[in-house]
This record gives sequence, C-alpha cells and structure tokens, in this order.
Amino acid sequence: MNRQAQAAVLLLTGGAILHTGLTDLYLRYVKAGLRPLLLAAGVVLIATAVATVWYDYRGVRAESGTGTGTGSVAGTEPGNETGAGAHTHREPRVAWLLVLPLLALVLVAPPALGSYSAMRTGTALQEQPWGFEDLPPGDTVRLSLVDYAGRAAYDHGRSLEDRRIRTAGLVAVGDDGTPYLVRMALSCCAADAQPVKIGLTGRTPPVLRPDTWLEVTGTYTAKRTRDPVNDGIIPFLAVTEAKPVSAPRDPYDESWNG
Repeated sequence: MNRQAQAAVLLLTGGAILHTGLTDLYLRYVKAGLRPLLLAAGVVLIATAVATVWYDYRGVRAESGTGTGTGSVAGTEPGNETGAGAHTHREPRVAWLLVLPLLALVLVAPPALGSYSAMRTGTALQEQPWGFEDLPPGDTVRLSLVDYAGRAAYDHGRSLEDRRIRTAGLVAVGDDGTPYLVRMALSCCAADAQPVKIGLTGRTPPVLRPDTWLEVTGTYTAKRTRDPVNDGIIPFLAVTEAKPVSAPRDPYDESWNG
C-alpha cells in the first residue's frame, strides 16, 4: 500500500475501535475495565493516520518545489518522460480487503458466548478464591452466580446456610438433561472466558430453553457434581422460585479471582 492507503486503513481502524469503545459493543470483546485503553488506542491510530497524510502532503509539496520549471526533468531529454513519475506503481487492489474486518467490526455485533461454549469448556471453579466477605443482613441475599458457586464449593455453605439466595445466569442443559445456570468469567477478554456453572435442583421450571437468562431464588444444598470436561466442582442450588429476565448489559462476569 502507498502512504495514502495506509493512512486510510489506520483511520478506519481507529474509527472502528472508537466506535466499539464508545458503545456497549466493546463488552463483547474485553472486560469493562479495559475501555480507557481501547479508547486511547483508537485516538492514537487516528492521530497516526492524520500525521501520515500531513507528512506525505509536505513531501509532495517539497518535491514539486525543486523542479527546474524548464519543461524537462533533470537528467532527461524534453519529451522523454523517464523521470521519477514514470516509476509510480499501481498498488494491488487486494490490499483493500484489509478493510473488510473493520466493516464487520462496526456493522456486525457478535453474540456473547453462550451455552454451547459453556458446556464444552471446563468450569473455571478449580482453585479456591482468596476469601469471602460477610454477607449483608436480610432474608434474601442477592449474589453473583460466581460468588455463590465459590462459597458453595469451597466454604461448604457455611456462609449460606439458613439464607435465601437470589442469583441470575444463562441457562444451559447438560447431555443428561440436568439444568445449569452459567456465567462466563473473564480475566482479560472474551478469548480467555471460562464458564462458572451451578446446577439447579428443586422447583425448576418444567421447560428451560438454552441461552435464555433466568433469575432464581433458592437455598444452599450440599449436592454437587464434577464437570465432565475438566473434573472441576459444580455446586447446586435448591430452587424455590424462578423467572425469566432480560440479558444484562455486560453478559460476562469479572469478579472471579480464582
């Protein structure tokens, strides 16, 4: 590519990154805390594109100012156009295919990872979390699915006994028909996402559709199983109430510190 084409690709890339970072689309790729870095990267790429165009423009003006003005180019005979301009090459048009991924980034929003990925990836619940904070008072405690799973698996339910727990997650169904709630836990970006799963027992809805979101209220149960993918712990929740809910703005969970 020539410099103008390079600048155009840089400008489009920076614009696409800014568009992604200024909307919720970035949450499909990276964790929320990386948004400032994403915006900064977009600004840097746009500034680089502008600087490329400016320096190229200055170079063209400087070259045009060094001509002899006699109708011929130094080192050539009049009418013999073998100067620098004769060495200009047409850039391959296939290079513009680099723009297609950028258009896809702006025009096509990829879906968040769902039940298919979750049930084919081993649970992230393999190492004990650093610790558990005291639960707030009240009859019903709202916990993230990741928090409940960690307490149920490694605290043996000590902080959960005699408490009603409310949590939400993505519905998944095992090969044996067991229903699960899932949250995909992020360390950095969607590429390293791993599921945290809890099994559902008790008064579960008779029909569960994978990839829908469900809010459940229930109590701790000592029942657990092992993930067939990596042998990690999958604790259960004894459901007393369940209702469908809308998917959250950020479908991934960043609170897992295992």
